[in-house]
Amino acid sequence: MTSRSRPAIRRPATVFLAVAMIGATALTACSTPEKSGSSGEAKDVPGVTRTSVKIGTHTPLTGPASAGYAPISKAAAAYFAYLNAKGGVNGRKIDYVVKDDGYNPATTSTVVRELVQQDQVFAIVNGLGTPTHAAVVDYLNQQKVPDLFVASGASLWNQPEKSPQTFGFNLDYVREGKILAHYLQEKNPDATFCVLRQDDDFGKDLTTGITQVLGKVTAEQKYAVSNESLTAQIGALQQAGCTVNLLGTVTPFTALALGTAAKMGYRAQWAASSSGGDYPSLVGYLGEDVGPKLLEGLVAANYLPFDADDDWVKLFRQINTEYNADAPFTGNTIYGMSMAYTFAEALGRAGQNPTREGIVEALQSGSVKSNGITPAAFSATNHDPFGGAGITVVSKGVQAYLDGQVFTTDAQAGPVEAYTGPAVALTGEGIPGK
Repeated sequence: MTSRSRPAIRRPATVFLAVAMIGATALTACSTPEKSGSSGEAKDVPGVTRTSVKIGTHTPLTGPASAGYAPISKAAAAYFAYLNAKGGVNGRKIDYVVKDDGYNPATTSTVVRELVQQDQVFAIVNGLGTPTHAAVVDYLNQQKVPDLFVASGASLWNQPEKSPQTFGFNLDYVREGKILAHYLQEKNPDATFCVLRQDDDFGKDLTTGITQVLGKVTAEQKYAVSNESLTAQIGALQQAGCTVNLLGTVTPFTALALGTAAKMGYRAQWAASSSGGDYPSLVGYLGEDVGPKLLEGLVAANYLPFDADDDWVKLFRQINTEYNADAPFTGNTIYGMSMAYTFAEALGRAGQNPTREGIVEALQSGSVKSNGITPAAFSATNHDPFGGAGITVVSKGVQAYLDGQVFTTDAQAGPVEAYTGPAVALTGEGIPGK
């Protein structure tokens, strides 16, 4: 595999983004019939005009999580600019409003209400974070606002009866934990397995998946996102003799864990969730001088196109150069653009005159496949997108998928099985319906 770039992450200063409405060539309509209410006037639908669809998101543009995750919304904005330059979706351009919540649930509640009540967005798209989005999921469902592609793999987003408007985007953490544990157990059957995790539904769900496969772990340490040190937790793992540590950590805390272990002279195999295992982002925290050495051998799960020679990755690099000022290209870039593509696909499936009801019905129809290494499997009874993930390993500064190490499983006690089907292929220059 060819190497991915590893520049340091830049901290954005903006708290609001809007994608300019440019271009003139409209997409042709997708083949899915228009949904209930889609024949009404566009002015009757919040956020929808005859020429645009306004959507919004909350994300940490400032605060401790910003360096790890602020690039996602910039990447999504770049894809939408590319899409708009090609004519948008069924002739409508995407107006993308991004508001900073600092990864603070109280602020999330405030900015999401602003997006719904003042900005009159059509949908909330890719709100980021388990503790943050949990603060608004009930509100969005009560207001019947489509709550699409939450940037978290918590099981909270896959409750169609309780939260019919809400759909996840990340591989759910239970599945991810099962897949990571399955691979590591096969590779290291005699290891002493332990967990370091965030003290919320993210860490809890990942650990549930891990223990479904391993039965139990020798030690489990927790941290809060307000923590400034992991010395006590890493010391406890070292004292327990842990040789393989599975991390339910967001990117800043993955870096802090590995940096702390290095200072303590503690060596172990580290394995990260996709939410905290992106190599270029981690190097941005750890620094080019020590990051590559500390990250050598890092195992992580992923479910999106990733390798440098993948057609999706090549397209996203091109978009990043042209529409994102050639910002550092990381897994967050791929994530943001993949999510934005998936929204465009769903919007196209909602018909010529989209409604809130119509886009939910389009997702529940199963016609939206996204661009993962396994196709999305949304349905009326399943609001999680992906059923599987691949295993990546860092080797000599390159993070790439291991051949033959793609697995599927469920979010319950079902087996982890090898996946041999195809990934979703790039078509139509990454423009849905083209």
